[in-house]
Amino acid sequence: MSDQNMMEREEIHSKVMRAGRRTYFFDVRATRAGDYYLTITESKKFTNDDGSFHYKKHKIYLYKEDFSEFKENLDEMIDYIINEKGEEVISERHQKDYKREESEESVDSETTSDEPTVSSFTDIEFDDI
Repeated sequence: MSDQNMMEREEIHSKVMRAGRRTYFFDVRATRAGDYYLTITESKKFTNDDGSFHYKKHKIYLYKEDFSEFKENLDEMIDYIINEKGEEVISERHQKDYKREESEESVDSETTSDEPTVSSFTDIEFDDI
């Protein structure tokens, strides 16, 4: 039984993608029955007023029976955005009427290597999926 519990926590295959203040973790994990599923975790860095920072994480679980439909929807949405707006990033930060989210205020006032760049175009909100 302990071997199965270990297997549940163990990442079978993992990949990390950094995108500005966000980091995405793609992890293949094993079910109790020994089948595989995918977890996608978004970790977003927030800076506190005292200069320290914390992370907020959102995780989605994706099982084999949903792979095909999930991939079709993701591909469709990505293709729609590229077809409508092209691949060039249009930064909201340079628009006069752009208002920052409260949580970004303190981070934007600092210059760090974690700051999103114009070339960073991945900005997925998992709550919208």
